[in-house]
Amino acid sequence: MATHDETAGARREAGLRQGRIEYTEYGSGRVVVFVHGLFVNSALWRDVAPIVAAAGFRCIVPDWPFGAHKHAMPPDAALDPPAVGTLIRDFLDVLDLRDVVLVANDTGCAYSQLAVAEDARRIGALVFTPGDCLDYFFPPMFRFLQVSARIPGSTYLLAQTLRARRLHRLPWVFGLLSKRPIPEEIMAAYVTPMRQDKGVRRDLGKILRGVDSRHTLRAAEKFSSFDRPVLLAWAPEDRVFPIALAERVSRLFPNAKVAEIEDSYTFVPEDQPGKLAELIIGVGRSVVPEPPAEGISGPPPG
Repeated sequence: MATHDETAGARREAGLRQGRIEYTEYGSGRVVVFVHGLFVNSALWRDVAPIVAAAGFRCIVPDWPFGAHKHAMPPDAALDPPAVGTLIRDFLDVLDLRDVVLVANDTGCAYSQLAVAEDARRIGALVFTPGDCLDYFFPPMFRFLQVSARIPGSTYLLAQTLRARRLHRLPWVFGLLSKRPIPEEIMAAYVTPMRQDKGVRRDLGKILRGVDSRHTLRAAEKFSSFDRPVLLAWAPEDRVFPIALAERVSRLFPNAKVAEIEDSYTFVPEDQPGKLAELIIGVGRSVVPEPPAEGISGPPPG
């Protein structure tokens, strides 16, 4: 199984109007772009992307500015949910990526849905693993983060609290997200940036204060216009995002199905990377209908 070794892929950087986004690129072929959630970074996909790339795909794995990124965004960068949706689309635009298989986990699902709902011209297929959607943005057990983020200094206290390794397996930290303990070096990659960089904490605060399910519910109103393949690769054991949520979302897309991944919690890329990679490969090899002339919104790129 692959390890978190950045030399296994080429480390690159994309200059966006909002700031710079670092990413790792593996392989060649049809493009697969990965979107992680809050408090983690591209290391979440360390055991998934190399498998998918070896099957003949170009995997692009960014570090999104969600609290575990190494380089803070400029102070004036907007990071409310619609702005993050725009950030994802701009990333695809800057790299001129087309017919993308967009793969998301946790909070990354919400932001990917916002990106697709506004302009899906560059998206050929979607793979959602357990994550935020509909009225689960955040899920009930993590909504305290929305409230606490409004308290001055709260992100600093949160970052310092996460230094304690013994807390990582608590339910309100990572205990309900990953069925298996996350390796210590990966946890360090997740929690160190927010602890050491006040700019990263500033970005995280913006993200947390902007979370609101009205954004995901509004995005869901446009799902019926996306007729390309959608797979919800969900963990039936997940207690944070119940599989009934995936079934609700699947009924909103015209070409969606739910695939169960056993023996996993929310972080399917951590718990079952091989099974998830196999499903992504299957979606990537599926026949994709030609996008409509205007996609969900706007003319074709080019």
